[in-house]
Formats: sequence, structure tokens, C-alpha cells
Amino acid sequence: MRRLGRRGAFLVTLGASWAGYGYSIASDPRYGTARGLSDVTKYVPLEALGWGWVACGALAVVAALAGVRWQPFGFAAIGVPAGLWGAAFTVTWASGGYPSAWGSAAAWCGFALSIVWVSGMQECPHSEGVKRWM
Repeated sequence: MRRLGRRGAFLVTLGASWAGYGYSIASDPRYGTARGLSDVTKYVPLEALGWGWVACGALAVVAALAGVRWQPFGFAAIGVPAGLWGAAFTVTWASGGYPSAWGSAAAWCGFALSIVWVSGMQECPHSEGVKRWM
């Protein structure tokens, strides 16, 4: 089996988390999530958004397991929902529709930016990683 590396491990971890989060949205969304995304759910049902998270999470895991050349697709898959959530909560907060949305906006925008930064990092060779920890 191929070695995942740090970027692959990141994709598997966050991809699995995204899938679990998406399932929770599709099956029983929290009030704050539903209220903070009211501008988006005018066009797309919250259940469909939840299943989108599941699909994006699964795609990230598959991309990580498929190898380095597929990782960009995995990073895009986990970046899109986080960016959408960040933008939606920011718009809701800025419009005064849900004053508490600023906390979710900050977290989701931070997640999206973190994903972009990790996607641009190069995988270090195995021997270098081992030397640093020993």
C-alpha cells in the first residue's frame, strides 16, 4: 500500500470528518446551521447540502488513497464546502440576519484558508520527517 504522507493523512482525516458532518446536516441539522444558511437554503435544501458534504468528504478520502497526483481533487473537494459555509455565514452576519453567525463565519473561513495553505505545501521525504522526530 502506498504511504499516505502528511497531505494524504490530512485529506483522509478531514474527508472522513466532512462526511460525518454532512450526514449530521442531512439527518438532523442544528438550529444555528439552518438559520445561518438561510440565504443558501432558499435555493438548495439543507438535506442536499448535507449530502454534498458527504460526497466531498468521500472524494477527499478516495483522492488521498489514489495517490499524490489525485490530491488536488481532494483538496478542492474539502475546500468548496468550507468556503461555501464561510461565505454564507459571513453574508448572513453582515446582513444582520443572524448576529451570532460571525463566530461560524470566522471558523469556516479559517478552515477554508487552512485547506488552501495545506494544499500548497510540499510533502517532505520520509527520511527528513523521521530525522526531525528522532
